[in-house]
Amino acid sequence: MTILIEQPVLLESQVEGKNVHAVETNELVLDGGFQVPKNESKDGFKPSEINSFGQSFRDYEAESERQKGVEEFYRLQHINQTYDFVKRMREQYGKLDKAEMGIWECCELLNEVVDDSDPDLDEPQIQHLLQSAEAIRKDYPDEDWLHLTALIHDLGKILVLPAFGELPQWAVVGDTFPVGCAFDQSNIHCKYFKDNPDYKCSAYNTKNGIYTEGCGLDNVAMSWGHDDYMYMVAKENGTTLPSAGLFIIRYHSFYPLHKEGAYTHLMNEEDFENLKWLHVFNKYDLYSKSKVLVDVEKVKPYYISLIEKYFPSKLKW
Repeated sequence: MTILIEQPVLLESQVEGKNVHAVETNELVLDGGFQVPKNESKDGFKPSEINSFGQSFRDYEAESERQKGVEEFYRLQHINQTYDFVKRMREQYGKLDKAEMGIWECCELLNEVVDDSDPDLDEPQIQHLLQSAEAIRKDYPDEDWLHLTALIHDLGKILVLPAFGELPQWAVVGDTFPVGCAFDQSNIHCKYFKDNPDYKCSAYNTKNGIYTEGCGLDNVAMSWGHDDYMYMVAKENGTTLPSAGLFIIRYHSFYPLHKEGAYTHLMNEEDFENLKWLHVFNKYDLYSKSKVLVDVEKVKPYYISLIEKYFPSKLKW
C-alpha cells in the first residue's frame, strides 16, 4: 500500500535556534538539522502541511470543538502528571500482569482507541500505525526494524481499555515531558503547569531538578503514558529491536525535545545518536496522518514476519 499525500513539501526545522525551511531540495532538513536524502521516486512519501481535517498539523490554536477538547486534555495532563504519580504508575505497570498476548493481537485491540489529544486525526489507531509504517517502508525498504517500530510505537494506548486499567486519556496520550525537573516553556499549553504540585517543589522546579547534566534520558522519569508503557513492555519481553527503535518508542511524543530542542542538557552521547533516527521517524509519524486507509489484510503477512523476527510470540503486558 503506497500512501500518497499530494501536497507541496514544506518542513520547518530548528537549527541553532533558527527556523529553516526546506522546499523541494535533494534533502529534507528535519528538526535539529539532521538531513535525510529525499526519495526521488514519484510514488515515495510526500509530507503534507495539511492534516486529515484540512488544517495545519499540531495547530493547537485553531478554533474548533475538537481543539477545545485538546486544550482541556492538556490542562488535566499538566496538573496531574507529577513525579510521584509517574513513579507509582511505573511500579504498578512494571509488573506486566495485565495480559499475555502477541503484538498483532495488540494491534487489533487498538481498533477500539481514538486519541483525544490528537488535533490531526480521529481515525482508529491501527490505521495511523499502518500509515506510518507503510510510508517508512516505501522510503527505507532495508530498515525493517524501523517499519516494525512504526507499527508498534503507539500500542501502549491500550492503557485506556478496561483490561489495562482504563486510565484517563491524560495518563495515556499526548506530548510527554520529564518530571522531577522544571517544566520547560516549550511544552504545549505550558500555562497549566502552574497548578501542578511539583511546580512549587524546590526539589523539582530547577533546570536539572533531581538529575545531573548529561545523565542520559534512561535515567530521567518521563510523564506516564503509552510511550513509556510500550517501551517497558518491549524491553522487559526481550525484544531484539536496536536501541534506536526503543528510543523512538519511548520518546516519539517528546515534542519539546525533538521539535523544540528543550531538555538536551539531560542527554548523553547515545541519546544524541538515537535522536537522529527519531527525527527521521517523526516525519512519518506526524505527516502520514491521512483519510487514505491501509488495506490491513494485504499488509498483515509482512508485519507478522517482522514481529516473529524481533519479538517472542507472546508478551506479558
